[in-house]
Amino acid sequence: MSKHVRLFSRLRVVFAPLMAVALIAYFSYHLVNGDRGLLAYRDLSLAIAQGEAIKSATGAEREVLERRVSLLRPESLDLDMLEERSRIILDLALPGDIILFNNTL
Repeated sequence: MSKHVRLFSRLRVVFAPLMAVALIAYFSYHLVNGDRGLLAYRDLSLAIAQGEAIKSATGAEREVLERRVSLLRPESLDLDMLEERSRIILDLALPGDIILFNNTL
C-alpha cells in the first residue's frame, strides 16, 4: 500500500505543474485567437474605422444633396438650378451649349 501512496504523491507532484502549464497555454491561446481575443478585437476596430469613414463620406454627400434640393424648393427656388435639372431630365440642350457626359448623377 505504501507503493500506491508514493506513486500517487509522485504523480501529484508531476501532474499539478503539467495541469497548470496546460491551463495557461489554453487561456493564452484563447486570449489571442478566441472569439473575443486580441485578433478579433483588432478586426473589429478596423471594421469600426471603415464604418466611420463611410459614415463621414456619406454625410458629406448628403449635405451636398440637401443643399441642391433646398435650391429647388418653392420658397427658395433658384432658376439656374431649375433650368439645369430640367435640361438633364428632358435631355435638351441649346445650340451653343457645351455638353460634358458624366455617369455619376
